[in-house]
This record gives sequence, structure tokens and C-alpha cells, in this order.
Amino acid sequence: MSQTKTFHLPDLGEGLPDATIVEWFVKEGDIIRLDEPLVSMETAKAVVEVPSPVSGKVLRLAGKAGDVVVTGAMLAEFEPDASLPQRAEGHDTGHHHGAPAKPAKATASDDCGELPVQPAPSEARGGDAGTVVGAMQSSDAVHAERAIAVGGVKAMPAVRALARKLGVDLARVPATGPDGTVSLADVKQAAADPARLLPSTANTQGRTAQAPAPAAASAPAPSVQQRTPVSAAGRPMRTRPPGADAGAAASGQPEQLKGVRRNMARVMADAHSKVVPTTLVDDADLHAWIGKQDITARLVRAIVAACKAVPALNAWFDGEALAVTRHPHVDVGIAVDTDDGLFVPALRNADMLDANGIRAGINRLRAQVEERSIAASELSGYTISLSNFGMFAGRYATPVVVPPCVAIVGAGKLSHDVVAVMGGIEVHRRLPISLTFDHRAATGGEAARFLRALLDDMALPN
Repeated sequence: MSQTKTFHLPDLGEGLPDATIVEWFVKEGDIIRLDEPLVSMETAKAVVEVPSPVSGKVLRLAGKAGDVVVTGAMLAEFEPDASLPQRAEGHDTGHHHGAPAKPAKATASDDCGELPVQPAPSEARGGDAGTVVGAMQSSDAVHAERAIAVGGVKAMPAVRALARKLGVDLARVPATGPDGTVSLADVKQAAADPARLLPSTANTQGRTAQAPAPAAASAPAPSVQQRTPVSAAGRPMRTRPPGADAGAAASGQPEQLKGVRRNMARVMADAHSKVVPTTLVDDADLHAWIGKQDITARLVRAIVAACKAVPALNAWFDGEALAVTRHPHVDVGIAVDTDDGLFVPALRNADMLDANGIRAGINRLRAQVEERSIAASELSGYTISLSNFGMFAGRYATPVVVPPCVAIVGAGKLSHDVVAVMGGIEVHRRLPISLTFDHRAATGGEAARFLRALLDDMALPN
């Protein structure tokens, strides 16, 4: 009787409880070799390529693209082939579900180079050099994320995920990347301008198998019932309950949260259960500003000034140990809104940056978030955060403090207000500011003094 091997979904980084299948690189019945790409998975922070742990025949796969797989659950089942290379007995892949593990692949760093994978705790003690997914290494070298050729098209896992999301056929996208690789820019341009797509006859070999069968093409399209507010009898139509028929969220049916939004829901719920939030609001008067200035850069500078004046809010709070850690440096988490959900990358050492450095750092972080190339380490560890929601709408808010942080600053929509001054009235530009803080870690007086210091810095001419 042939022996089978079950491969369980490893922890793809920082204790994430699950991941979403983006694309399988094989199908059941295929022969795959050790460390060849098996599947790309989307976590809350990245799209990760998972290589095969064995050489052999693929017997079973966990699900289809879009399905959520719990960490530790069956991802694939194989029938190992003894005639092909296998990993030596006792050399595991470092799949440890009981403790946080490291990502399999290096991701793009801030300077567009390779960001080395951080060592797991076992390595720090001189243990094995295994990775969460991938081959056992005898040295400190790690795999680099690389473009994979599937169906004749070479593209990174993140590029394939973007193409799937935008509904772009990668086989028809002109490749401008190195060595014929389809890049993120190629996919975005193709989605914006379908005329750039190659003719369907130019599809690479193997894609033709995906064409629909003639019978399916000739089948008549089902008639679509028009939605009306009243029935034929003139009475209001009853809304169908969820589950009455299949369909996407746009048709009023439930849709399971995935990836970034799934993690965001967990983080918000956790914050709601652990933090005692209190919000103070006021308006920053910008009337004295000279010339055109970068509002976000000024906000970051003002936050730095306030953190220096009142360090109690530039801190982390441990609710279980009832301990506060006040930070000598200021790392500002900048909330970035995307279609996939909310990202909060960290602007490191904001207290050492000038206006140009702050703007360059923000632009870099936003670009990396949009391309999904940002390192997971850049999405945590900030000491205080900023939500500039006013660029869309809204004056005041109660931004959510995410533990272990103590405070978050929210900036509302810029307005021109009538202000009373000595001898009459004037119209001033003012920026609504909301400060939410964890009242367990800071007093109302500390929060008010912090807000005062922030407003004073914002009121300076430049």
C-alpha cells in the first residue's frame, strides 16, 4: 500500500489564524517536485508563495481559489515518489503551529532590495535553520520571492492576486518586467485600458483547456427577473431572506471576509474588548501658515512635538500586567485606506525627520501598501498612530486605539470658520482634531496637555 503525506497549512507569519487561497499552481493528479510552487496564499499582510514539502503525486487539495484555510488544517495530500528528491528524515520545514513562525519568503524592503527573514526563536538559540515553508537550509541563506511560470505566464504571487481581483487575464497582458515577467504596473495598465490586452489567440499553451465547453456556450442565458417595489397585486414585495439563492454580496447575500478585511475585523473586535477609550476634540487654527504647506507632514511634526511634551501618550500599555512602556522615539502608524481594507504602516523615527523626510517616507509606505510589497515588520511596532480621515469627509471622530498603543490622532476635513477676534470677526482655516486615548494608561489631564501641545505646533507659521 502506498504511503501518503498530509501537508498542513503552516503559520505564515506572526501567529495569523488563517489564510485565503489565491491560486493553485497544480491540480489533483499532477506530479510535483520538492520545493516547486504549490499554492499562493493571501494573509492579512501579504501574498505568500507556498512550495511543496515533498516530491510526488498530488492526491487532494484543500479547496479552490477564494477559500479560507485555517492554520494547521490540511492544505494538500501527496503520494511521495521515492525516485524523486525528498527532504531527509528529521529535517522538517519548521512548521510549528504552537508558536509564531517566520514567513517563507523574503519580501521587498524599503530600498527595493531583499528583506531578510527574521530568525525563528529556535534559530536564535542555535537550532535548525528551517523555514516555515521551503527547503531545509544548511546555512543562513533564505529563499527570495520569485516570479513563477504558470500556464506559460511568469508573474509574482502578488501580481497574480491583483490580476484575479481586477478580472484581468494574465495570459493577455503584455509583459514588460525582466525576463518576460508580468509586473504589477502591467496588470494595472491592462485593467485601466483593456485595449492594451493581447488578442485571445495569443494565449500561451495550456490556457485553452480553460475555455468553456461548446454546450455551455450554447446554453440559453437564464432570464433575469426585474426587481420591482410592488407585486402584481400592487402590494410591497417581500425581501428575500439571506440564503434564498446563491449570489455575491452585491445581490444582498452574505460574503465571508478574507485577507486584510478578515484580520481588520479581528483587530477591531480585540481593541473594543481591551481598551477603555476616551476622546477629546478641538480645532487646529492654521490662519498663521505662510504659503502652501504639507498638512500631513505638519500633523506628524505636531504629534512628535506633543509626544515630547507629554510622553504618557507615546506609549504601550499591557493590560494584563498593568505596565506602561514609554518610548524615547516616535514611530507613527499612518492609516492607509485601500479597497482590500485598512493598513497601518509605521513611519519610523518620525522625531528625526524633517518635512521632506516625512513626505518621502509616507509616499514610500503608501506605494508599498498599494503594491502589497510592504514587509510585515513595517505594519506593526508603531508607538502612536494617525488617521487622516478628513481627506474624504468628516470633522470629528472616535478613532480606534489598537493595543498596545495608548493613543491615536484623527484629523478631520479642513474648513473655513468664522472666528471671533479682538475688535471683530475673521475667517480662519481650521483643522478638526480628535484624540482618542486609553484611559487606563493616561489621565484626562495628560491627554488634554498632549492635545494642547499638538494644537500649538499646528498653529505655528511654518
